Amino acid sequence: MQSTDRIALETRWLQLTRQVLPALAVGRRWPVVNDHCFQRILLDSACGGVWYAHVSARPAYRHLDDDRLAAAVELAESVVEGTIDLTLLNDRSLAWRGKAPTPRRR
Repeated sequence: MQSTDRIALETRWLQLTRQVLPALAVGRRWPVVNDHCFQRILLDSACGGVWYAHVSARPAYRHLDDDRLAAAVELAESVVEGTIDLTLLNDRSLAWRGKAPTPRRR
């Protein structure tokens, strides 16, 4: 059985990545707009590399340890506040995956 803290953390994660960040994406000219892209970027950053090398099953947020999920939520909150650059996090995530950075939106 999950603790109420864990349920709250998962709920906030889903709210941030499925609603809040996608709603901000176009206005902030981010290179991504889809929920799964925000999840990739933030999970990779919280794990320090490609998330699926650190998480045993899917969905990742359900199988992350509490500390990593809390770190991913904190990163998302910082992106919303504008204190962390999502584009830089995305570029790092893509580099870990051996892919080129996404072209910048104008």
